[in-house]
Amino acid sequence: MIELRRAREDEWAAVGELTAGAYLADGAMPADDPYYDVLRDAASRAREADLWVAVDDAGVLLGTVTWCPPGSSYRELASPQESEFRTLAVAPAGRGQGVGEALVRHCVRLATEAGSTAVVISTAQWMRTAHRLYRRLGFVRAPERDWSPRPAVRLLAMVRPLP
Repeated sequence: MIELRRAREDEWAAVGELTAGAYLADGAMPADDPYYDVLRDAASRAREADLWVAVDDAGVLLGTVTWCPPGSSYRELASPQESEFRTLAVAPAGRGQGVGEALVRHCVRLATEAGSTAVVISTAQWMRTAHRLYRRLGFVRAPERDWSPRPAVRLLAMVRPLP
């Protein structure tokens, strides 16, 4: 069974390593990419947003996602009526167990409870497995909202409308 909960302060370093490790395992970013420092900084995400984790029955960290409520410095695309999450990551050992789907569904639930009109996310072109998950859960591409946080990095926007 997978439990979803807010990350505890004593887990922040491990959550950061899980996040960076998941991105590194996908092999699409070079190991010396400066973004790994951002991924490892789970403490900042926990202080400036809502850091969620998925754990198994033994308390082993399987995945994480950062929920970006209104006012969070981690929001990138969301309008005031929309919700946003980022840095979805599943540990290699947790893949294929529904961890990513559980975390995304949790974010959609949070957005629905907040009365948002949609959930918006940014995703890299190489995240094809995540794209399949997002599409299956109702996200659609919004190319007019694509953007670049730095030269040579293009992020794709996806939106999940809410009723």
